[in-house]
Amino acid sequence: MWSAINHFLVTVDNFVWGVPLMILIIAGGILLTARLGFLQIRKLPLALKWMIQNEEEGEGEISSFSALCTALSATIGTGNIVGVATAVCAGGPGALFWMVITAFFGMATKYSEGLLAVKYRIVAKDGHSLGGPFYYIEQGMGEKWKWLAKIFAFFGVCVGLFGIGTFSQVNGISSAIHNFFDAQDKHCVAIPFLGSYSWSVVIASFILAICVAAVLIGGVKRIASVSQIIVPFMAIIYFLFTIILIICNISEVPMAFKTIVVAAFSPKAITGGVVGSMLVAMQKGVARGIFSNEAGLGSAPIAAAAAQTKEPVRQGLVSMTGTFIDTIVICTLTGLSIVVTGAWQVEGLEGVQVTTYAFQNGLPFPAEVSSFILMLCLVFFAFTTILGWDYYSERCLEYLSGGNMKHVKIYRWIYIFAVFIGPYMTVSAVWTIADIFNGLMAVPNMIALFALSGVVVKETKAFFSK
Repeated sequence: MWSAINHFLVTVDNFVWGVPLMILIIAGGILLTARLGFLQIRKLPLALKWMIQNEEEGEGEISSFSALCTALSATIGTGNIVGVATAVCAGGPGALFWMVITAFFGMATKYSEGLLAVKYRIVAKDGHSLGGPFYYIEQGMGEKWKWLAKIFAFFGVCVGLFGIGTFSQVNGISSAIHNFFDAQDKHCVAIPFLGSYSWSVVIASFILAICVAAVLIGGVKRIASVSQIIVPFMAIIYFLFTIILIICNISEVPMAFKTIVVAAFSPKAITGGVVGSMLVAMQKGVARGIFSNEAGLGSAPIAAAAAQTKEPVRQGLVSMTGTFIDTIVICTLTGLSIVVTGAWQVEGLEGVQVTTYAFQNGLPFPAEVSSFILMLCLVFFAFTTILGWDYYSERCLEYLSGGNMKHVKIYRWIYIFAVFIGPYMTVSAVWTIADIFNGLMAVPNMIALFALSGVVVKETKAFFSK
């Protein structure tokens, strides 16, 4: 019976994350790019400038930079380290090329999401801002589309509690710590009803739950204040070490770029047909690109709506930089590190092991130091993702419950409990269901972006004509 259920869920997951959804998201990005006149190229310098220059006298709860860091906290996670490795191993180096192409068009999507989030946000009775796809669907498309907004909010709560927000990130953290401190399971403890686990996993889950609770109880302002310290710091650390790796292997870089481009269009010339066709490279790259930067999923605009700004266009530009940093910078550096060191060709390695191999063999440090650096990055990236997705799912629940904050506070404690039990949740069905909800979030959001693309263009033209 369970095998039949798992088979059904995997079939649904493959359909949801299949070609139709990817075409929907990519088509939306291409449409918005064309209608906005390649704004992601023309206005990127201005967007990067405004990213760190907060708007004075803006309305909202947190600064634009804090809103960006909150959004980045949810997107810069295990996908940047583990997801890229999975895509390159499954689809070949060409997957990295398609990941970058997806991110390029995704920047126009993320811009539009941020703009609409601020334009249609509302202010609750206690003064906090609330916005995102549920409000730009309801207010932008009209009351008759409120059912679509509720569907998005429902999927958002499910993704936060069962998917990206808790189990996958907590497992990533506990696995990284376990592999570094007690990979041979020499120090284990028997936990009733759950089995035997390494002390490193038990201690890590306990400390993690306490740290998450300490931040979440403080609300969005504390989440933002923690995110704007951890996210830039860890992103810079990871950026510096990958740059060191590439510089140390600079002679291999030209061939790596050639390999990536050739494999994107004719994989057999590089892989000998082992990995698969151009379609496989494209599918893996596009899927992992979307999963990493979340452009089109509708999550980032929930954070953007809390930004202290009076200009929707300005916040749209700041939001756009998130996709640039997440995928075009960080994911590209990860992928290049894997190709340069040949880690993707080593048999028997998968997931984080591939990136670990690249760090150990590409950096001029002892293997233990390289492993520790990667573990640290994984832990902090995943930790901030837990915080970011709690904020997203709380706002979705607030919309569903009509602003009932008692429900939100109860949910917050359930979320913390889910973080605590995360390392012990190994049921494959849980992961598959989470993946399905994650993909389904994008459908109502993309429908809204297609419907409101005219509003985005109008607002953009009006802003820049001033």
